[in-house]
Amino acid sequence: MRYRQAIALLALVGLFVALYLWLHALGFGGAIKCGASGGCETIQTSQWAVFLGLPVAFYGVVGYLAILVVAIVALRPVALSQPRWSKSLVLLATVGFGFTVYLTYLELFVIHAICRWCIGSAVIITAIWVVSLLSLKSPAIHTDHAASPRQQGRPA
Repeated sequence: MRYRQAIALLALVGLFVALYLWLHALGFGGAIKCGASGGCETIQTSQWAVFLGLPVAFYGVVGYLAILVVAIVALRPVALSQPRWSKSLVLLATVGFGFTVYLTYLELFVIHAICRWCIGSAVIITAIWVVSLLSLKSPAIHTDHAASPRQQGRPA
């Protein structure tokens, strides 16, 4: 359960980062706040800032929102013992992590600029990915509220 809670919290933070970048890409909020390096503006105005006709940050918003929703749904008592939710989180996180590796490669080796917000998002999705993988190794929580045979006075 703790893994799913951590994933939900990380996804919420990632959602805010991606939302900030997406709103900037749409022209809201003025200049992006990134320090003196100017790397964020360089990246946000590069040809790589758009993927399939949409700002890259939009995919971040959708991805983090999907992870957040699945993590919250996976916290329901009935879902705690179901490993399919952990597997779904691993799948979503792996897609996000893979896309982030690609974007970070572009940032470092093609665009030659570093955006603090992009690095922050990369750290967040990497943490989500690692925690989701760890969640696969944790034992499932059984939520059977019926008393065990021993608690009912019968031998186990």
